[in-house]
Amino acid sequence: MNLKAPIIIEIVFLLIGFLIFFISGNDFYIYNFAYIGTALAIGIGLLSNGYRYGRNVVMIGIGCYILIFLGIMSHENMLMSGFWYYLFLGVFEAAVIHYLVAKIIGPFLFGRGWCGYACWTAMILDLLPYKVPQNPRKNFGHVRYILFIAILCFVSGLFIFKVSNLESIIYYSFIVGNIIYYILGISLAFVLKDNRAFCKYICPITVFLKPTSYFSLLRVTVEEDKCIRCNKCLKSCPMDVDMLNNSRKRENGTECILCMECVRNCPSNALDL
Repeated sequence: MNLKAPIIIEIVFLLIGFLIFFISGNDFYIYNFAYIGTALAIGIGLLSNGYRYGRNVVMIGIGCYILIFLGIMSHENMLMSGFWYYLFLGVFEAAVIHYLVAKIIGPFLFGRGWCGYACWTAMILDLLPYKVPQNPRKNFGHVRYILFIAILCFVSGLFIFKVSNLESIIYYSFIVGNIIYYILGISLAFVLKDNRAFCKYICPITVFLKPTSYFSLLRVTVEEDKCIRCNKCLKSCPMDVDMLNNSRKRENGTECILCMECVRNCPSNALDL
């Protein structure tokens, strides 16, 4: 059994938790990152030892924790609206730390690994029937930028116009926002026959993820002398990434969610992380 990667992941997340604890003085972050690291280690351990459902296990474990415990029960808005809200308040809350670690700084190391292993929207979308896109990629990815600006304007407006009951508004925007995301995500998946259509065209978080993911240290690459050009990696990729090109400029290169479907489907073992 391969335990090297899970152990490294557990250690890294514990170190992050203790670092934030020393900065903030709040021991919650030790337990928070210990839980996330453990869930991720279990999922990666299952995945690296041949259990295909490993990624679903970790997504459900982390996704439900963030959505239900941090979001609904603890009234912490973990959506982008929450990030802007706490940032504008100057409060070092869970949402700000979450975005810094998972979506702003972290992608320099693991790219869009968040999307493949922890997103609570994608944890549902990945259970739908269209794991492999059935249609060519569409050209309306600009919607994500419109939504990004709209959310920023919404939160800015709350502060500019000094709206009362900000905490309640931000909390309910988390509830309503998630409902909208699930409706949109599931609808698009069935209409476009692509589970990850929401991630490709709508999700505003990718505005943060795409630039930093370009420089990601962890990348799937191909050994060209082993490749037999069967294109199974291209056909199995849920994000339409050109895995046969090692350039950082490869088509949809910043979209890779490290799901490892391409590696698993390669008959000649030409792909690796």
